[in-house]
Amino acid sequence: MATIVDVARRAGVSVSTVSHVVNGTRHVNPETQKSVEAAIAEIGYMANSLARALKRASTDSVGIAISAMTNPYFSDIICAIETECARLGLMVFLCDTQDDPVQELKVVQALRQRRVDGIILASSGERDGPAIAYLRDQKIPFVLVDRLFALPCDQVGVDNKGAMQGLVAHLIEHGHSRIGYVRGQPGFSTGMERLAGYRAALKSAGLAFDAALVTPPSSRTEAAAAATAALLRLERPPTAIAAGNNMALIGAMHALREKGLSVPGDMALAGFDDFEWADYFEPRLTVVAQPCEAIGREAAALLVERIRDMHGQPRTIRLKTKLILRTSCGCEAAASGK
Repeated sequence: MATIVDVARRAGVSVSTVSHVVNGTRHVNPETQKSVEAAIAEIGYMANSLARALKRASTDSVGIAISAMTNPYFSDIICAIETECARLGLMVFLCDTQDDPVQELKVVQALRQRRVDGIILASSGERDGPAIAYLRDQKIPFVLVDRLFALPCDQVGVDNKGAMQGLVAHLIEHGHSRIGYVRGQPGFSTGMERLAGYRAALKSAGLAFDAALVTPPSSRTEAAAAATAALLRLERPPTAIAAGNNMALIGAMHALREKGLSVPGDMALAGFDDFEWADYFEPRLTVVAQPCEAIGREAAALLVERIRDMHGQPRTIRLKTKLILRTSCGCEAAASGK
């Protein structure tokens, strides 16, 4: 069986250098790291993870506590986290919180019992919810993703307010002054930030906010479809609709088709979150695309930093989104997705 000494000899470096590459305990010159990694691959060296874990009181594993794993948005983030963790030599335990604060706490506690080194969490509760309180009280390294709070902790997400403001502003540029807003899931910071963006766009354009044009928050496509149908029954219905997430967008599209309305001829439509088949709908859907891969990668990197240093300054990273213009908003020449 190959040993760390064999790797060092093959790469022409010291044993300590190989150890730093394997364990990530110190910066190593990129060229040297490549030589060590090549030597590891050539001779088939496998580090004794159990012995290393006992020595460092570490399991080289992290937990992901997240909801709606069937949602393409979260699935993409999970894949990115797993890819980055694999690159860093970390095992990942994935748990579904079911968007339930009670279940979320149970999941976090269970991950802790399995001695994961840290946890990445998409919180389903408030900023002072039980899971976040537990993580802070137990001094467990953690990073929040997507749903961010005004808390001194590491977190990664996007500028939801600015992104939705830009989306609604685009609809206003198309001449729409009555824009319905189909809200996504209730109680989440993302939803509140996007609603704030909707209102900010109206205010910036000198348009009055009409509460009748904003649907109650919903977590399912069926509820979003029903909410959209209610908007269409208004005495003065909207001429455009913005959706708060991909599930709301699909629900809105379903309601418009049930009503026999054409998009964008009878109703312009745009939403938050891109997904694989958004470009295959007819019409093709205009959306705000979130950088899922970057969110996952940054979350994993932040967690590793926090595991190594519990006393460092916490960071909140807000990544840029991209408005992908297709045809559902009324852009006839938007096929390039510019």
